[in-house]
Amino acid sequence: MTSTCRKAVGAVTKYDLEQLSEFRYRLRRFQRFSEEILHAEGLTPQQYMLMLHTCAFADRTWATVGEIAERLQASSHGTVALVTRCEAAGLVRRQTSLHDRRQVEVHLTPKGEQCLRKVAALHKSEIRSFGWAFHDVADGG
Repeated sequence: MTSTCRKAVGAVTKYDLEQLSEFRYRLRRFQRFSEEILHAEGLTPQQYMLMLHTCAFADRTWATVGEIAERLQASSHGTVALVTRCEAAGLVRRQTSLHDRRQVEVHLTPKGEQCLRKVAALHKSEIRSFGWAFHDVADGG
């Protein structure tokens, strides 16, 4: 271990390590939960994330391949391949932008939207159990 690493480690307390461990544990539990529901629905985690990120922008119901790639933290080539697989499964469709013919928009199909809403509801319920997310306005959150 270099002296730079020792200094960085020295700045982290035992409590910090416990909190990081707890965060990673909860994150992994959620990921496993997610993988199980998606598998039961015949989806891969990547397909679910692509559909979810397609709806990620408040002012529209579509996303570009570049925007999805950024959200997935993936290459544009890998994202194009994923869009192609999702398109073949009937989950999304590509459409040339009416505003900029150079831009391709990715839209959910009715099948994709129905599938997304079903698995998102299960994810929302699990995340709500964490106690810090998805509080309804009526709940005061």
